[in-house]
Amino acid sequence: MLNYDNPLIKERLEKLKQIKDLEIDPYPYSFNRSNNSKELQDKFGNIKPEEVTKKIASVAGRIMLMRNMGKVTFIHLEDLTGRIQVYLRESDLKEKYKLVKRLDLGDFIGVSGKIFKTKMGELSIWSDHLEILAKSIRPLPDKHAGLQDKEIRYRQRYVDLAVNKEVREVFIKRSKIISAVREFLDSKGFLEVEIPTLQSIYGGAAARPFTTHLNAWNMQMFLSISPELYLKRLIVGGLERVYTITKNFRNEGVDKTHNPEFTSMEFYCSYIDYNELMTLTEQCFEFVAKKVLGTTKINYQGKQIDLKGPWERLTMYDAIKKYGNIEIKKLSDVEIKDLLNKFKIEIPGLFNRGLAIAEIFEAVAEEHLIQPVHIIDHPKETSPLCKLKRGDKELIERVESYINGWELTNGYSELTDPKKQYEEFKSQEERGRGGDEEAQKMDEDYVKALEFGLPPTGGLGIGIDRMVMLLTNQPTIKDVILFPTMKPEEEF
Repeated sequence: MLNYDNPLIKERLEKLKQIKDLEIDPYPYSFNRSNNSKELQDKFGNIKPEEVTKKIASVAGRIMLMRNMGKVTFIHLEDLTGRIQVYLRESDLKEKYKLVKRLDLGDFIGVSGKIFKTKMGELSIWSDHLEILAKSIRPLPDKHAGLQDKEIRYRQRYVDLAVNKEVREVFIKRSKIISAVREFLDSKGFLEVEIPTLQSIYGGAAARPFTTHLNAWNMQMFLSISPELYLKRLIVGGLERVYTITKNFRNEGVDKTHNPEFTSMEFYCSYIDYNELMTLTEQCFEFVAKKVLGTTKINYQGKQIDLKGPWERLTMYDAIKKYGNIEIKKLSDVEIKDLLNKFKIEIPGLFNRGLAIAEIFEAVAEEHLIQPVHIIDHPKETSPLCKLKRGDKELIERVESYINGWELTNGYSELTDPKKQYEEFKSQEERGRGGDEEAQKMDEDYVKALEFGLPPTGGLGIGIDRMVMLLTNQPTIKDVILFPTMKPEEEF
């Protein structure tokens, strides 16, 4: 609700009343805008100082600066593309000039008039027509201090966008990144599809789900943690190359690279394995970086990173050896448990050697993986959906691609044997009974789909939010999600 004790809001409410008393609607239905500020700056930026053109422009936007000098007022009007100055004179607007005195910073207005350049060389509109399009009751943050409190910026993203041009540019770039990912996949012959967000059985990842209830059938439902199992059903159905860019929901903690609701891209492609996935990953990142940034060389928080392929390939065991000086394969279970204690790692449920090795990898190696690298050949216990490594039945053909110490992608040579898949799901059920809340559930319908035949398939997921962080040089995931998940507050 409005704080009527705030003197600034009181003043604006009084101006709102005065505007209505002038029989002017402060919240009209539309405005005939024919130009934007960038278009005008590009076309007329080179005219001479004090030159007045015959071009009539019509622009609309938010008032970001206003200098009232009695019978003349200068306004800086901002739209999505930039700013342009508006010159308003009482002798031109006559009775409408009364409206000028009741305008405030933050108000939306529409103006039209001739394009000219001031004596000081600023491109401007000499307005002979003015309309108010929305009266701003709450003042924008101080133009010098800006909106500094990050918590408020995330909660009130509308204000953050209104006053911080660089924030708007991040989210414009986010849109371009997602469009470029689509363009890349479309060019490779992939078909974009949709999968259910509301599911009766969740699967495709090791994560705790969000639970809800379907009243119509009195049944428990879950928000999707991954689109994987649905996409592979489509491969069974003969759609040989499919992808989706979708929201996933995981009931997990929040930190600089995790948000409970996040965006991912997953694709599945018939007749390829994880070797081709790595090549496609490199091609995708290179394509998107060039499309959006014009280069594969980026600066992320002071680190110089080159996304151009080919990327290094390193087994998980070799990464542990390289960065932790640990020959993990040679260690006994007791020695691995000692390492878990050393690194203060807790694994839910009963001890699991493969999961323990994956956790040790994260502890000793992840932070060192700054330049792009594919971490391959994980312990078989780390995924029930992946084929065993050819030549080593203790490993699986899994690849996670890392940049800046983050996991950016996850992909497999997909498990296609229905009997083995059923056994893997049964093993996951046992882990769940052992206390692992992230163990995957039995999905008999998915096993049934495999019984109809899933051809050799490679599948890959990319964390879109982390990709955007990387390509826009943003320090946290909240800076690239328009409305990140936040704890509720009664008042801001």
